[in-house]
Amino acid sequence: MSALKSLKRRLSVKGNTRTWSVNTILIILPVVLFFLSFLIGRYPLTPVEVVMTIFAKIFPSLQVSATATTIVWEIRLPRIVAAILVGAALSVAGAAFQGTFKNPLVSPDILGVSAGAGFGAAVAILFVGVTLITQVSAFIWGMVAVTLTYIIGRSIKSSPILGMVLSGMAIGSLFGALVSLCKYMADPFEKLPQIVYWLMGSISSVDNSEVFIASIPIILGITILFLLRWRLNILAMGDEEAQSLGIETQKLRLIIICCCTLITAAAVSISGIIGWVGLVIPHISRILVGPDHKNLLPATICLGASFLLLVDNVSRTILITEVPIGILTALIGAPFFLYLLRRGQGKWV
Repeated sequence: MSALKSLKRRLSVKGNTRTWSVNTILIILPVVLFFLSFLIGRYPLTPVEVVMTIFAKIFPSLQVSATATTIVWEIRLPRIVAAILVGAALSVAGAAFQGTFKNPLVSPDILGVSAGAGFGAAVAILFVGVTLITQVSAFIWGMVAVTLTYIIGRSIKSSPILGMVLSGMAIGSLFGALVSLCKYMADPFEKLPQIVYWLMGSISSVDNSEVFIASIPIILGITILFLLRWRLNILAMGDEEAQSLGIETQKLRLIIICCCTLITAAAVSISGIIGWVGLVIPHISRILVGPDHKNLLPATICLGASFLLLVDNVSRTILITEVPIGILTALIGAPFFLYLLRRGQGKWV
C-alpha cells in the first residue's frame, strides 16, 4: 500500500509540474507576441525605438520621431490589442458553448451570431458606408439573430438544446441568404468589394476608439464566464445531475449563452467573420490542460489571443498585399481540426 501511495504521489507531483509548466508558457506566450508584434510590418522598427516610443507617452522629454509615434500608437497598438481581444473572445466563447451543449463540434457562430452580424454589416455598408455604423449594425443584428434562435429553440419542449442548435442553423442560413441578397444589390465597383472584404475578416482598419468600445462587452462577458467556469463542469455532467446539486440549469445556460453572444458579437463587429478559432483552439487547450473548465477557460483565452495575434502578423507580412485573417484561419484551422478528429478517433478530443 505504501508503494502504491508513493506512486500516486509521484504521479500527482509530475502532473502538477506539467500543468504549472504549461500554464506558465501560455501566460508568457501572448506577452512575448505582444511586444514582438510592434517590430513586424512594412515599416521596420527596432526594439529600442518601440520602447522609447512607448515611454515617450510617460516621459515627454524623450525624443522620438513622429513617424514611429504614429506607427506604434495609431496603427500597430490598436491592431495588436484587437487581435488579442478577438482571439480570446472567440476562443472562450467556443469553449463555453462546447461545454454547455456537450458537443465538441460547437463553435461561437452555432446560434447564428456571425451570420446575423454579417447581415448587419452588409446592410450598413450598402446604405450608409460609415465604419462606426457598420460595427454597431453588425453588433445589433448579431444579438437579434441569437435572440430569435433562443426563442424558437426554447419553444421546442421535447429537446430545447437540440432545438436551439437546429434553430441556430436555420437562422444562420436565413441571414446568410439575406447577406447574399445584399451582395446581389450592391454596386459591383464600390459596395460589393467592401462587403466581401468585411466578410473575409480583417482588423487592418481598426482604431483605438473602436477597440475601446468593443473591449467593454468582451471583457464583461469573459469576466462573467470566468467566474462561472466551475459551474460549466457541473452543467457538462447533464441537467439531471446539475439540478440534483442545486444548479438552475435553464438560468445558467441562458447566462452563458448571453455572455458568449455578447463577446462574439462585439468581436465580429470589429473583425468581420473569422472562422475556426472558436472551434479549434478549445480542443488544443483541452489537450494541454484537460477538460476542467477551471483551467480550460484561462488556457483558451491565452492560446486564442496568441494564435490570432500570430496569424495577424503573418497576414500583414506574407504577401505584398494584406491577406484577410479569415482566409488564413481557415487554411490553418481546417487541416488541424481534421488531424484532431483522426487523433481522437471520433471521440471528444
